[in-house]
Amino acid sequence: MTSELLKDQAATFTKPRPELRPGYTVRVHEKIKEGEKERIQVFEGLIISMHKGRVSTDTTFTVRRIVGGIGVERIFALQSPLIDKIEVKKVAKIRRAKLFFLRGRRGKAARLSERFTNADEFSIAAADASDQQVVDDDDIVEAPVEEPNESEGSTTTEPEQGYVPADEEVKEEEKKGE
Repeated sequence: MTSELLKDQAATFTKPRPELRPGYTVRVHEKIKEGEKERIQVFEGLIISMHKGRVSTDTTFTVRRIVGGIGVERIFALQSPLIDKIEVKKVAKIRRAKLFFLRGRRGKAARLSERFTNADEFSIAAADASDQQVVDDDDIVEAPVEEPNESEGSTTTEPEQGYVPADEEVKEEEKKGE
């Protein structure tokens, strides 16, 4: 009974969010309430981990950035009402689900190779991949190959009988000069 209620709540409270994965550099726009004023604070960094809960509303992600030489990590709930929007800035090529090894690295050692430099290139590549259709080998028809006529003066690729490679030519000239 409880799990059914959780699933119903998850379906009603979910906001449209971009697909996030570790290795994405994101800008999280978070609503901050100070007294009676409300402002939006932006936290930009690298997603180092994703944690999926029992339902989609429980999903959290950890964003890491370096501020003044000190690493700062924040954990955000993906469906939090305090998050105004999430922008994907860069997509890195990674082979791990958790990037905790970056905590021990500083400077250039903490860089990741980028697959796409911005979100526009990422969205274009994702659209191209979905547009491509799989072609079966049975559907491919080979066209007949036309062979050139010998009367048209075609050139042969075979070397001439008296051809000598360059190294041997040099050696023969040296022998003649002696």
